[in-house]
Amino acid sequence: MDQPRILIVDDEKDLCILIQKALEREGFTQIATAHTVKSGLETFHTFAPHIAILDVMLPDGEGYDLCRQIRDTSNIPILFLSAKSDEIDKILGLAIGGDDYITKPFSPKEVAFRIKAQLRRVSMYEAPAPVDTIVGPFRLNVDETEAYKDGVRLELTAKEVGLLACFMRNPNRILSKETLFTRVWGEDFYGSDNTVMVHMRRLREKIEPNPSQPIYIKTVKGLGYKFEA
Repeated sequence: MDQPRILIVDDEKDLCILIQKALEREGFTQIATAHTVKSGLETFHTFAPHIAILDVMLPDGEGYDLCRQIRDTSNIPILFLSAKSDEIDKILGLAIGGDDYITKPFSPKEVAFRIKAQLRRVSMYEAPAPVDTIVGPFRLNVDETEAYKDGVRLELTAKEVGLLACFMRNPNRILSKETLFTRVWGEDFYGSDNTVMVHMRRLREKIEPNPSQPIYIKTVKGLGYKFEA
């Protein structure tokens, strides 16, 4: 049984923790949190969730805007959290692509059960067995613990596999150092440029024909890196 990935986007960090703990008590273990529209969209692309919970009011915009951007590429269930209880707000949330609308205050356990209901609706618990990820000459095994190039296993560390996995899930998309660090190290960035750069250099040495002139992972000056395969 595949374990569904759940994304929570809410600027109230304590509330995110409460919801996450309620979900963990219900057996969900793969949970990512974000606190703005920007970080929510970045996490959506890197984490590839099966379901998202979006607060309507975020510091840099509205959850409605994030919902629209997610809907450009995905049909995953989306639940809105909001302090607004007016019927027009609920109608708007559902009209732009939301699947459920929960008014604050609410019970975190209620959120957990509504998530279960949505996952049952899309048959997440009966999803087909996952397969390896293949992009260009690279293959990442289903557990994301081993990577191959042209059928030959690459001798990568866990962090290097994690970096390659991020790129393979986001081909031709620019990923910032902050995004890579957050997803691979699971911590806040706080200017950890050197850590990312050192691991990127080592990864290039193992996958590029000429690490000094990379053809797979290219640097986009001032923005981050882009995987071209």
